[in-house]
Amino acid sequence: MTVRVLVADDQEIVRTGLTIILNTQPGIEVVGGAGDGRQAVELARRLRPDVCLFDIRMPVMDGIEATRALAGPSVAEPLAVVVITTFDLDEYVYAALRAGARGFLLKEAGPDLLRQAVHAAANGDALIAPSVTTRLLKVFADAGPAAPRRQPIEALTDREEQVLVAVARGRTNKEIADELYITLSTVKSHLTSLMTKLGVRNRVEVAMWAYETNRSRP
Repeated sequence: MTVRVLVADDQEIVRTGLTIILNTQPGIEVVGGAGDGRQAVELARRLRPDVCLFDIRMPVMDGIEATRALAGPSVAEPLAVVVITTFDLDEYVYAALRAGARGFLLKEAGPDLLRQAVHAAANGDALIAPSVTTRLLKVFADAGPAAPRRQPIEALTDREEQVLVAVARGRTNKEIADELYITLSTVKSHLTSLMTKLGVRNRVEVAMWAYETNRSRP
């Protein structure tokens, strides 16, 4: 199955570069490109791509607003959005994650990480660039004061706490399985349970919850 991707970046050279990289990856096809957020939202609603790859800083409508319009809490059928930025400590990235993005990458990410992020988002998972996960989330978890986080509807088990910390540290499902000596399917089951108990939609929000409740620190 081919993953259909929409790329949005106000710099044509960056947009073209990302398109070329993605189109050379097996199983990925770029179906559209946009130079600003509003155009990106309009194209996304029309084309219904499997994944939207959005720059944060765009004219007319920035990547945060575009993400919220397509993947926010009030969207009935949210699209998968991955945000991409130049700066690993950019407050706009954090805001985009709150707006519903499934992950983020730096523009310096190589083709392999870009491919992984697109496939993860298409599969309902999320990929956060490991090199920036803890630093970014820690900066804004410590920025306080923030609204109190919702408590779990049911107490977390010891194993769920371990998975929670691993997710907050940017570990992949395979890495979590290896670290905890459990199967991939067991990791996925724990993640599903965590999302249900925490009232969140994806592993990005799981990681954010972990940091905002002081569950994990790098």
